[in-house]
Order: sequence, then C-alpha cells, then structure tokens
Amino acid sequence: MDYKLSQRVNAIKPSPTLAVSQKAAELKAAGKDVIGLGVGEPDFTTPEFICSAAKAAIDAGYTRYTAVDGIPELKRAVCDKFARDNNLQYDPAEILVSAGGKHSIFNLLTAWLDEGDEVIIPAPYWVSYPDMTLLVGALPVVIEAGIDQAYKITASQLEAAITPKTKLLFLNSPSNPTGMAYSAEELEALAAVLRKYPNILVATDDMYEHILWTEEKFVNLPMVAPDLKDRTVILSGVSKAYAMTGWRIGYAAGPRPIIAAMKKVQSQSTSNPASISQHAALAALTGDQSFIGEMVTEFKARHDRLVAGLAAIPGLKVRSGDGTFYAFPNIEGLMQAVGVDSDIELCERLLSEANVALVPGSAFGAPGHFRLSFAASRAILDEAVERIAAFATKYTR
Repeated sequence: MDYKLSQRVNAIKPSPTLAVSQKAAELKAAGKDVIGLGVGEPDFTTPEFICSAAKAAIDAGYTRYTAVDGIPELKRAVCDKFARDNNLQYDPAEILVSAGGKHSIFNLLTAWLDEGDEVIIPAPYWVSYPDMTLLVGALPVVIEAGIDQAYKITASQLEAAITPKTKLLFLNSPSNPTGMAYSAEELEALAAVLRKYPNILVATDDMYEHILWTEEKFVNLPMVAPDLKDRTVILSGVSKAYAMTGWRIGYAAGPRPIIAAMKKVQSQSTSNPASISQHAALAALTGDQSFIGEMVTEFKARHDRLVAGLAAIPGLKVRSGDGTFYAFPNIEGLMQAVGVDSDIELCERLLSEANVALVPGSAFGAPGHFRLSFAASRAILDEAVERIAAFATKYTR
C-alpha cells in the first residue's frame, strides 16, 4: 500500500525540544556522559500535598468521566485564581480545562481559525505555535525581535505585520525560550495598535506567569487593557509553577462563545482531561502557594550564576532574563569561530565534542542562538558551562 500522508502532517515537523531530550537520553543509555539541557520542565518534585490530593481522589473513587470542560470545583478554582492573582473576573462558563497547555492552544486554533487565516507570531517563539497553526490550515506570520530589543516586538512591528487576513496574535510572557517579559508600558503600546483592528483575537500564553523575578509584577494584556478582555484568550496551566508537567492539566479563559467552541472541539477529540489530575490541580490552585516562591528563588540563583558563566565564554552574547528557567544566548560569534553555517551544526558539534545537548535557536524562529534550560542542579549547570567554555576556547584562542 502507498501510505500517502495528509498535506497537513507533511507540512509540520516533530517537536525539536522533545527530539533533543530523546537524543540525549539515547546517548546516556549508550554510556555517554551527556548533559541534557533541552528539557522544558522543572526539576522539582510535585509538592506532597498535591500528590496526596490525587491519592485521596483515587481512594474516593473519582475515576470516571468528568464534564468535558473539567470538574466544577476546578473551574471555580481557576476563576478564583484569576481574581486573586490578576484582578480579572471570569465565570465558570468562560473556563475550559484541558489535557495540558498545548491542548488548550490546539483547541483555540481549531475553533477560531479557517484555511488561509493569518496568525502573527513574535519570534523567538515557543516551538509549537507555527506548526499548530499550519495543522489547522492557517498561515504563520513571524515578526522577528532580536537581542537588541530584548526579544520583544514593538508596536510598529505589530502594525506592519497586520493584514486583512490577520485573525490572531500570540503573546508569550515571560517567554519560552528567552525568559523575557513584557512590561505594562510595552503591552499598552501593543494594545493601542490592536484597538484599531477589532477583529483580531489575542492568545496570551501565561504558562510561566509565576516564574518571574522582576521588580514589576506580572501583567498580561487584559490586565493592562481591560477593554481588550473580550478579545483575549488566556492560556495557562499547572505544569510549570507547580512542577506538574506529567499531570497534563492546562486551562483557558476567554469570551464565552470562544470557550464554548473550544469545548466542542475537545468533546470530539480527547473529551475530559484525566479525573485524578484534575483533583490534583484543584489542590495546587487552592493550597499553600509558598512552594512557588521557594522554587523561583532557586531558579533566580541558577539564572544569575549561569548567565554570568555564559557571558564569559568567547563568542556568546547573553541578556539576563526576567523569568522562566531558560537562557537564550546569541552564538553567532562562536559559529563563525568554529566555522559552521548554522546553530543546528553548532549544537551538533557541542553534543559530539562537549557532550552537552542544547536546542538550536532555529527551532524557536531565532537562528544564531541556542536555548539552555537551567532546570537542573547547580553542579550540573556549572559542568555544562565548563564544557561549553572549553569547546569555545578550543576555537577562539
């Protein structure tokens, strides 16, 4: 049989971050001393009170189907979270609980976009935005924002990218992969542009909201521009802030018609997210939040140490981040010294010669960079910096 796959699946590529992690795992299994810094998840254990809630849910028999859009208690807890943390008021009918943040995004794109619609995606971007856009038949329109502008787009760049086909804008702050966060002033400048184009919906990916260490508190678009709340879908979840990546619980908040359409999509794909995970997420959102502050303090210490180490390596330029657990150095100088034409080639050389696995910046729409996750112990990060420095010194001395 001739297996002729769909044009949609042929238009996309596998997740590069997962591919790097898998490659590192394979090399470790083969006996190589590889440091894998491609994974995008906290290295902390899920807090015990959350695990206990999941065990209690099993014992209580909460093992059956739930409502497609999540158990009522969890949806109410999400509403309470937005009121408490963001001063935003939502009704449970404006909340959808899904099987992870990626699932929420896919539901939104499927519900909102038609063939040929354009989606504005600032780069560097999270790896899945363009491919998920292509999967639903829409067109990614990428705006590049380099290191000189802290990897954040400007209002003039946004306005220049808008066409009559523009249907959606992605914002991700703090950003995966750069760790940069938009300020209230920067978001207000973008809001001023968006007000001119009332048919554009905004998807604000706030997954790293709590992993932030700037003096300015977290803000997103509807917090800064309340008049745009009815044109914004907030995408978030418990994966990062509560070290619950494997539990697969994300959630979305937005206008009731859009959330209802996303629920319809979910009803015909996965139906409800895992019942036990929902009860664990309920405990996470309503329980002791001090774990998050302790985790962020550690991430900030790692960030400061790592960025200082990377900045001292010949051929690298790196900006301090505002949050997340990623560093995103510009490596064009090192590429030139090594004599390679792409960040992909350089990362391959670092893996083969220094035994450090990193994700090329090309995967995030930013060639000439690599992403390094500091969701690892300080000892491992120190060793990784030493290996990268030794590699760089070999070609730049």
